[in-house]
Amino acid sequence: MSALNEFEQIPRKVMTLFFLVDKSGSMSGTKINELNVAIREVIPIVADIAANNSDAEIKIAALEYSTTAEWMFAEPKKAEEFQWCDIQAGGLTSMGAAYKTLEEKLHKTGFMRAASGSFAPVFIHFSDGEPTDNYNHELQKLKANNWFKAGVKVAIAIGNDADKEILKDFTGSSESVLTVHNKEDLKTLIKFVTVTSSQIASSTGSKTGGERGKQDDVEKAIGEQFGGDDNKIEIGTAPDPNAASWGDEWN
Repeated sequence: MSALNEFEQIPRKVMTLFFLVDKSGSMSGTKINELNVAIREVIPIVADIAANNSDAEIKIAALEYSTTAEWMFAEPKKAEEFQWCDIQAGGLTSMGAAYKTLEEKLHKTGFMRAASGSFAPVFIHFSDGEPTDNYNHELQKLKANNWFKAGVKVAIAIGNDADKEILKDFTGSSESVLTVHNKEDLKTLIKFVTVTSSQIASSTGSKTGGERGKQDDVEKAIGEQFGGDDNKIEIGTAPDPNAASWGDEWN
């Protein structure tokens, strides 16, 4: 066997993209319908990123939660094989159950057992409300998980009723919490955040460097894209008093 053939058979590391989707009753109607469409449309783009990435194979896992939390599929699937199953909304907002279910899989005995090794994962959390269970204990346990600590984390608040402080606690930074007020911007945001996070997390290095590395790279890209005062997509947990005040079209 030639050296070239041996090189071509070297397996790529795996980068897993996690979608955490609040499917409680308040998400019913336009919110969940538009979220389903947007994620379904972005999957082929992620698959193209994976196909052209010599460093990483991208896999996708989706965790949906309301009164209970459950995985869309039992295992993460390769991006080119992943088929989004439309989510139906209803029930409570058991965010603590979602955090517990996620943490249980962030181990070598769970989803992080790739033989070729893994890049730190990406976590994108969608929510439009407040948790209805005692979430804090499970969140603290999740935040102590090394895979979660190393991963890129972004939260998308769908409307003004989402608890952005809790989402900030999930991501670790207000700069990675974004609020969206209408369906057009939701699609734009999902595409940008998913594609940008996947590209950065599946690369071998960080542009900004430092302890937070790729998280900072993603937050910088978000700020450059949506940081203008005339942008309806808000960054942070509190509105900028000098920025325009946008109405929430979800209400």
